[in-house]
Amino acid sequence: MSWTNTIGRVSFINCEPLFHGLDKSWNILPAPPAWLTGHLLRRDCILAPIPAADYAKNQENLFLLPEIAISSRGEVGSVLLFSKIPLNEINSVGLPSDSATSVKLLKFLLTERKLSPEYIEMGPDLDTMLDMCDSCLLIGDRALDASRKFPDLVKLDLGLEWKRVTGKPMVFGVFAARRDSSIDKIKSAHKALRNQLKKFEEDENHRNEVIQVSSVKSSQPEKRLETYFGEVINRVDPEDMSGLRLFLKSACGMESEPLLAW
Repeated sequence: MSWTNTIGRVSFINCEPLFHGLDKSWNILPAPPAWLTGHLLRRDCILAPIPAADYAKNQENLFLLPEIAISSRGEVGSVLLFSKIPLNEINSVGLPSDSATSVKLLKFLLTERKLSPEYIEMGPDLDTMLDMCDSCLLIGDRALDASRKFPDLVKLDLGLEWKRVTGKPMVFGVFAARRDSSIDKIKSAHKALRNQLKKFEEDENHRNEVIQVSSVKSSQPEKRLETYFGEVINRVDPEDMSGLRLFLKSACGMESEPLLAW
């Protein structure tokens, strides 16, 4: 399997609109967000959606692709802090090992609230995390599932809180590629993903098919996913990029401007 014909994808439904029905000439490498960074750096794939925080850490080796990302402009629905006690009383937070951005964002947001709990990294399982800590962070399909089963435990939607604090959209995942990759191959993969997103946005039958497939994959009701695909957004605009730059600077300490591939 050639890495130049392989595109990494988050193993959650949040980028299904970009990948469902993708041309079979492309191989897909699914993995948790933080794992995709390693795959990209090792040349296991030509491009991948990686945590924005990981881009900041590896900025010298990577550049960003325009137009597509994993973001929200308010409530995101799948990056959530769960807690058994009120938010202002938490003393410990279980952190998942599969997302760098959400962890950085949570720490930033709790610091803004003058909270300084103990952070403990562990596997992303709600029951185990809440056995060991009084609160926990979950992302992706696990967060969607837990919020449906335990709505009273949801204390903070991180996308909504970021918007409240900064007034900006929150870009959780960025599509990135190695700087030494073939630009023609990157553009080809990027175009394939944009074509699928355009189809999702403009073809009602295709959109319904994506929702149905996502419902099977995640066990979420189709009605919930109709809303969810308005909360999580894959097409980014200049305002999203403004939010990304603010996050990279304020939460990740990145001083330079993010470098776009073109």
